[in-house]
Amino acid sequence: MTTSGNNDLQKASELKEGFERIKSEIGKVIVGQADVIEKLLIAVLAKGHCLLIGVPGLAKTLMISTLAEVLDLKFSRIQFTPDLMPSDITGTDILDIKGGSGQREFRFLKGPIFANIVLADEINRTPPKTQSALLQAMQEYQVTAGNNTFPLEEPFFVLATQNPIELEGTYPLPEAQLDRFMFNIYVDYPNEEEEREIVKTTTSAFKAKLGVVFDAQSIKSLQSLVRRVPVSDKVIEYAVKLSRMTRPGDGAPDYINNWVTWGAGPRASQYLILGAKTRCLLDGRHNPAIEDIRAIAESVLRHRIVPSFNAEAEGVSVNDIIRNILKDLGE
Repeated sequence: MTTSGNNDLQKASELKEGFERIKSEIGKVIVGQADVIEKLLIAVLAKGHCLLIGVPGLAKTLMISTLAEVLDLKFSRIQFTPDLMPSDITGTDILDIKGGSGQREFRFLKGPIFANIVLADEINRTPPKTQSALLQAMQEYQVTAGNNTFPLEEPFFVLATQNPIELEGTYPLPEAQLDRFMFNIYVDYPNEEEEREIVKTTTSAFKAKLGVVFDAQSIKSLQSLVRRVPVSDKVIEYAVKLSRMTRPGDGAPDYINNWVTWGAGPRASQYLILGAKTRCLLDGRHNPAIEDIRAIAESVLRHRIVPSFNAEAEGVSVNDIIRNILKDLGE
């Protein structure tokens, strides 16, 4: 085996150990939510972004700020409101007077987008013009202001949250922006035992001390490792077939033509493979399997499928459609 191959195996082993330590460190602050934490880390290592759907009070903000602390990444939180302007996110030019000479010149003051992990809190509460300020950053890892383009420091990761209860005064995200999120993650209520533990720890004087597991340079190195993970043609074929089965048209199952208006695009297949590669490494394996694709399928696909009026009238959810497809495809 080559030296490069040995190095990759060593890094994969370090990632597996690091993942266990990350779960342990975050567990000092966050009770439960193991599946959410795993998907967040998968997205970070696969260079993806996440959309979290959950009611208020489920520690979404605390979860991501804790993850940023454990990974030693710069964290920034933006509260999205109807009066938020694009420049409030990207930054703005200010008139600067140089001391002594009295010369005046414009200087770009960087906005909160210039961080490693950006929390876009309640992203659907701001108009599309402001939402679009995130588009270039999420896709190109740079920000354009005036005639200048400023690169963002990598790793760069956007976590957006939405409240599924209060829909008055909200602006649904455009499909083009939704497609840029790798995962759509549901954050559910804790079970009774977890809730007792949450109340016990958060109403005491205890304050957890968190250790750093990885840093920015390590994350970038692990992101490159994920890309080098080999994947079989069989797994790629499964991912592509899964994405294509969401699209209505000739050859699609009857329930897809009846329940779906628009299906997932090629980016879904890409994220299914990248997510499967990352998940297998976190599990201590070196080759992704079909089970990895199936484990992340709902999170990758649910925001990329537009249900038809028939589906809504019959009470069929997007998750129901995805589960039907997974059942038809089999193992």
